Amino acid sequence: MILNLEWLRTFKAIYEKETLTGAAQALYISQPGVSLHLNSLEAYTGYKLFDRSAKKMIPTERGKVLYNFVLEPISKLETAEELFYRSTKADRATISIGMCFETFQFTLEKHISSLPFNVIIKFGDYPQMIHDLDKGLLDLIITPHKDDQKKLEYQPFSKERIVLVCGSKTNLKSLTPLLKENNTRQVESWLKQQLWYSTAADMGHLKNFWQLNFKSNLDFKPNYIVPNISSIVRCLSGGQGFSVIPDFLCREEINSGKVKLVWEGNHVVENTLYFGTRKKTMYEKEINMVKDIFITQELLPATGR
Repeated sequence: MILNLEWLRTFKAIYEKETLTGAAQALYISQPGVSLHLNSLEAYTGYKLFDRSAKKMIPTERGKVLYNFVLEPISKLETAEELFYRSTKADRATISIGMCFETFQFTLEKHISSLPFNVIIKFGDYPQMIHDLDKGLLDLIITPHKDDQKKLEYQPFSKERIVLVCGSKTNLKSLTPLLKENNTRQVESWLKQQLWYSTAADMGHLKNFWQLNFKSNLDFKPNYIVPNISSIVRCLSGGQGFSVIPDFLCREEINSGKVKLVWEGNHVVENTLYFGTRKKTMYEKEINMVKDIFITQELLPATGR
């Protein structure tokens, strides 16, 4: 019996999606086809790779070892597949763009269908985006960070202001006079007693805002950890609780009264947003079209500055 690489691709999808149905949808094949690939791989290895429960596929110890072994090479093959697909479609260019999920949702998502070229959107952390841009895996990144690679260039196009916000039903009667008096110690103490939202992946905005304005490290855990900033905005809208987030991501909710802009801090936290590209690219026309979309969105602070 010869090892089929499609068995490994299917195995990776089952491991990550945790169900046969999810793997089938991710690979655009039938669920029986997924089961066949898994059975063939288990027969080839001689080991059971998953324990099947009613709700999900639970990897065995052998399954975990196999996943860790094949993850990197399979990911590289999938990247090569994307690049090859792009090179064979000469009549319609394909560009790969890296950015955070919230920036995509707020700015580019509604324009995707109007673009006259193919687009691959990738989410991840900024150091990895910069690395992938340098290696040619991405053509454009939207980032508040920049590096000094010789092949890359960064064009500033906007700023994001990190602010304290709350839901519209949050009672601010005790906090407002403390802020007016600039009594930061009591402001800090009062805020620690409130309900807080943060994201699952990163609390950097909250930590930086806290350290800069209260001169102390964050020593409490948010009450609610949600997947992304868009989730925070939806949870706060018309409700109660606090969070520290970029203001452009909740500008509409602030203007409509669903979310309150509470405090910009005594020390305003602002990040410059950059377009990151390679200095030499064959997709300059397509990249400029995407840049124009971001520029016309007017990602200005919610205060109207």
